[in-house]
Amino acid sequence: MTEVAFHFGAPDRLAYVCRLLRKAVGSGARVVVLADTDMVQQVDAGLWALSATDFVAHCTSDAEPSVQGRSPVLLVTDLVQVVGPRQVLLNLAEAIPEGFDQFARLIEVVSQNGADRDPARRRWKQYTERGYPITRHDLAVKGAN
Repeated sequence: MTEVAFHFGAPDRLAYVCRLLRKAVGSGARVVVLADTDMVQQVDAGLWALSATDFVAHCTSDAEPSVQGRSPVLLVTDLVQVVGPRQVLLNLAEAIPEGFDQFARLIEVVSQNGADRDPARRRWKQYTERGYPITRHDLAVKGAN
């Protein structure tokens, strides 16, 4: 069963996502980031803006399949765009993605913004209704930024 984790209370969602991806790739994970087109572009730009020592190799779904296969992070707007096996899905979309259960782990990052929290609460409820236990990480308590 897919491990589901919610990271709540990110004061700067994009910065937190970039740090989370850096940490995941550093541990050897292959990650898919699912988001709308605007957020995919923001994550892409955010990863390019990291310092040279923190750079996270990544590509978008329009990259050549050989590049996608080698990239530890794949940024997509639909899971049908995923090439090759991946362990982690980082969902930044408003809905539960169809096919999320093909991943070992699913991570949801939720900002402090009410417009972000309300859809996240609905997703939380839907995961629990489907029987998925959820791990909660309260970033406000941890002092993440």
